[in-house]
Amino acid sequence: MPLHVPPAPAPALRSVLAALGSPTAVREARTPALRSAPGPLTPELPLPLHVLDGITPGGRTPRTRLAGWRFLISDPDRPVAAADTRLTPDGWAFSHFFEGPYIASTARALRQAELLTTHYQPRLLSVPELYMLTLWLHGATTVDGASGTPAPHDLLVPLAPAPPGICAHRPLRVSELLPVLTLRLAPAPLLGQPV
Repeated sequence: MPLHVPPAPAPALRSVLAALGSPTAVREARTPALRSAPGPLTPELPLPLHVLDGITPGGRTPRTRLAGWRFLISDPDRPVAAADTRLTPDGWAFSHFFEGPYIASTARALRQAELLTTHYQPRLLSVPELYMLTLWLHGATTVDGASGTPAPHDLLVPLAPAPPGICAHRPLRVSELLPVLTLRLAPAPLLGQPV
């Protein structure tokens, strides 16, 4: 298996397990899949969730920051939801459960990545300015999953639904996708001004 899943902080995992064990947290999660799951629910595949900020046309390297850890929540057959954790002044804490198209899309992208011959560390990379989430396949497999920036040869797999003009589940090198994102975020010229 070419994926080297980084270990999540133990307090993050404990907070998700505590939330799964709390009938109140599951009932108020507004995720029908959690409430109707036939078997035991388990948190799997912890992925560091990074946010990409500062994409500008000037060629400046965007910034990444760790926003939390995401766990896929699986019933005995498949992932049905996800749980996010966040860092608080008191340490890692459960944030919320959710479901939707990104759950199946993340699972699909991870299956795709397992078929690659190169070894990668899987992470999630959010691009809030485009309402976009990608599976970030980081080539440095032994580094801490909480740090680092996308390297030019890392792969980004846009998850579905992807923004218009960006193909979901088509792996692209950072050096290929970042210019596309830069163009997508460039301000439109004002009417009557030369282009």
